[in-house]
Amino acid sequence: MIRLLLVDDQELFLQGLSMILESQDGLEVVGTALDGAQAVERARELRPDVVLMDIRMPVLDGVAATAAIRRASAEPPHIIVLTTIRHDRAVVDALRAGASGFLLKDARPEFLVQSIRAVVDGQQVIAPAETFDLLRAFAPVRPAPDTSVLEPLTDRERELFALAARGLSNADIAQQLWVAETTVKTHMRAILAKLGVASRVQLIALAYEHRLIEA
Repeated sequence: MIRLLLVDDQELFLQGLSMILESQDGLEVVGTALDGAQAVERARELRPDVVLMDIRMPVLDGVAATAAIRRASAEPPHIIVLTTIRHDRAVVDALRAGASGFLLKDARPEFLVQSIRAVVDGQQVIAPAETFDLLRAFAPVRPAPDTSVLEPLTDRERELFALAARGLSNADIAQQLWVAETTVKTHMRAILAKLGVASRVQLIALAYEHRLIEA
């Protein structure tokens, strides 16, 4: 059973979202919160597997709440941030704070459910094209690529980093490099650990921030 915490300052949206998710096998809504401060408290009390986090809320916004939840536990929940604006700078800040990805609030219910299951399995929850579009809109301008961030990686890990940063899945990378998918997963765990990022989405954000890939 995947335990969910829903966070949004609109009670009607929370009620509708809760009804949709509770109707799905294997999903349980264990709590709700109306602002970021409540979200931090509920996450500590309820220990959910996944938090669906609104970005723009009173008291404490979704970015600050995401960072606080990530800091509060050695094994924090996966956090999917929700927004109504496709090009929302706060989403980039939330990804850098540790969110596993983002969804638009008008996403289809079946896509939302698939995304929840995906983050629990350690996968990405947003289409690479949508990620690139968002990050391209807000990426800082740099005169040249900054490769210093890749210094901890081996040559092979840098090769995998470049493919993952373009949005390729583990299966796609394995096929392209003619290696087993389990080998790719092992390398990816090492890459994420060495770079200090928690997810593939954060890896893409890091690559854009340092101008290591282009759209």
